[in-house]
Amino acid sequence: MGTCALALHWRPVGGWYWIGVALGFGVGIGVLLTALLGASTAGWAVAAVLGAGLGAFVGLQLGDWPEAIGGVVGGIAGAAGVGRVLQGTLRAGGTRGGTAVLLGVGAVIVAALALVPAIGYLEALAVPALGARFRRRTPKRYAGLRSLAD
Repeated sequence: MGTCALALHWRPVGGWYWIGVALGFGVGIGVLLTALLGASTAGWAVAAVLGAGLGAFVGLQLGDWPEAIGGVVGGIAGAAGVGRVLQGTLRAGGTRGGTAVLLGVGAVIVAALALVPAIGYLEALAVPALGARFRRRTPKRYAGLRSLAD
């Protein structure tokens, strides 16, 4: 086996690393698509499906089927974790554009952090868990001085 053939087949890290990267990229894609499309429940479902599809595509670009499955799981986890948070934020009075920008920046950070070994796995667990936690803590919209108008 020549050095050229060895160089083509040698991967500096194991397959577990690339699966984690695909998971993290999928989470970032799911968060970004939910930020753009998830204002309604139907948009949230579309974001989850598109996130799964794009996550699979990214996973296949990084490796083989295990990475593609990681991307699918990550895309769904990202959309599921952020969907209710986004809807709760909008219900509580957040602006659509501002919320989308903040979540978009967060999605880029999530995807970049996926390049750190094992962080992609943690992201796929943490984003849905944090979404569930924040969903329970979302305040109701403050009525303000509307009671004086009656």
